[in-house]
Amino acid sequence: MESKGFPAQPQLSVPTDLKPTEVQNVVHAVNPLIADAFALYTKTKNFHWHLSGSHFRDYHLLFDEQAEAIYDSIDILAERVRRIGGTTIRSISHISQLQTISDNNDDFVSAQDMIAALLADNRHIAANQRTAIKTTEDNRDSPTSNLLQEQLDATERRIWFLFEISQGFEN
Repeated sequence: MESKGFPAQPQLSVPTDLKPTEVQNVVHAVNPLIADAFALYTKTKNFHWHLSGSHFRDYHLLFDEQAEAIYDSIDILAERVRRIGGTTIRSISHISQLQTISDNNDDFVSAQDMIAALLADNRHIAANQRTAIKTTEDNRDSPTSNLLQEQLDATERRIWFLFEISQGFEN
């Protein structure tokens, strides 16, 4: 199964004043962000569940808060893709086809390495969000651009928290 998310089947097509190529460009920019959000949500929950160490409570709560925010972002973008006539994520295998961040299946990851991995992944997603914002703006889709800007702000908040925590590791 390889679905690029556009064009939608006739039963799923939604009228829009965007040109078909504009919809296609936006869908191709946004669907990987949705896949990455699923992947990052899973990784963050993995670390939340498998955390160990002296800062257990603080990191456990932080990871849970961040995972919830990531999860909440998914539906917003997926529904936006549908509103402009595209289709979005259908399955775990579809996520794995589109995601650009790596999974973590290690049996044990230190708290320091968890934070470093989440920081790197969030920075990667922020860069991709910026690229997608440009794509949406170049394709006359201001509403999607606005949603992505809000999500970029949330991603930068996660980066800030993870960065500040990581500074304690260097001392």
